[in-house]
Amino acid sequence: LQNVRIDPSSISFQMWKDIPVPFYLSVHFFEVLNPKQVLRGEKPVLSQRGPYVYREYRVKTNITFHDNDTVSYLEYRHLFFQPDLSNGTEDEYIVVPNIMLMGAAVMVEKLPNFVKLLLSGALASLKQEAFMNRTVGEIMWGYEDPLIDAINMIIPGLLPFKGKFGLFMDFNNSNSGLFTVNTGMNNISQVHMVDSWNGLKKVNYWRSSQCNMINGTAGEMWPPFMSPTSLQFYSPDACRSLTLVYEQSGQFQGVPTFRFVAPKTLFANGTDYPPNEGFCPCLQSGIQNVSTCRLNAPMFISHPHFYNADPSLVNAVEGLHPTKEQHGLFLDVHPMTGIPMNCSIKLQLNLYIKHVSGIIQTGEIKPVVLPLLWFAESGSIEGSVLKQFYTNLVLLPSVLEYLQYILLGLSVPLIVSAAFLMARRK
Repeated sequence: LQNVRIDPSSISFQMWKDIPVPFYLSVHFFEVLNPKQVLRGEKPVLSQRGPYVYREYRVKTNITFHDNDTVSYLEYRHLFFQPDLSNGTEDEYIVVPNIMLMGAAVMVEKLPNFVKLLLSGALASLKQEAFMNRTVGEIMWGYEDPLIDAINMIIPGLLPFKGKFGLFMDFNNSNSGLFTVNTGMNNISQVHMVDSWNGLKKVNYWRSSQCNMINGTAGEMWPPFMSPTSLQFYSPDACRSLTLVYEQSGQFQGVPTFRFVAPKTLFANGTDYPPNEGFCPCLQSGIQNVSTCRLNAPMFISHPHFYNADPSLVNAVEGLHPTKEQHGLFLDVHPMTGIPMNCSIKLQLNLYIKHVSGIIQTGEIKPVVLPLLWFAESGSIEGSVLKQFYTNLVLLPSVLEYLQYILLGLSVPLIVSAAFLMARRK
């Protein structure tokens, strides 16, 4: 118990502070093969590109212990491209939706017509089209776009940033917020449980108090002596707490584990799963509207390839082939310590696109939730850390258990002999 607390004297503290597990971020893009036809109202045809793989390093800073048995910290992520593990380079060009244009079009749909005419005119003068041909690096880390300044001038406050736009601009060399978690010093069942995030006990993105709750841990470790039921963690990337459910017991490199996976209700809509009503307005089950925490842009998250989603989402485009093996997420956790041994957390980012009256660049696009990319953050304990884990938590307990039975076996004849001698003396 002492060794799984967040305490500089505990064995697991250094593992918590500087995670020894090599993490990798693998990104797959969806290229639109028929952009001209999509503008005429035809079904999008997609081709998956990648993976583009990045080695991910996580570093905790500003570690501060508090009097109420909590500790706060910032964790920074640093990503480095791995050409040898990737199927392609960051210099490759991919045809994808013009995210700024299509997002802004949907965002201004209900504004007065003169605003839409101004925006459409600005798009024309800047030669902006509904689809763009950009490099992987530009889409990931940002590109200069005069459209951003034009939108800010026409509709002040619509975008809270200037000049540059990239889907992963805020992901690299940045932190995911100030976490304050329990140390477990007085109550080991609360170790790693989130006390607050950015000073908040709950978020305000959603429409119900239940959906706004910050539950579980920060997603790195869990309290020891886990039961085969469920686990929770708060994900700043998903803007919500996620609950995974127990699937099966197993082993990872000889170490016993519980496997936890996403339930089918994770991204279900409020009709199919009433507790998720607070995440609405909803479309089909299997996608979650995250516009309220993504600058009001029409963005949705889901499992990759719309795995576990309403079949209509898969059928609305061509090129998706969802399978559990490739697109289901999982966590393999050592139940005695609550330390993950092997994991792969996968999410897909989608953009809702449609024809918007008054904006000619949207053509006759039919309403569709269009996959942009999906990514997996994966890691597993290996090397000397795995060896230490196996020795201390598998091999040594087994030896002690066998020794217990040997001693017990030796003690039986001694007890019988002693009883026999006592009987003879009487």
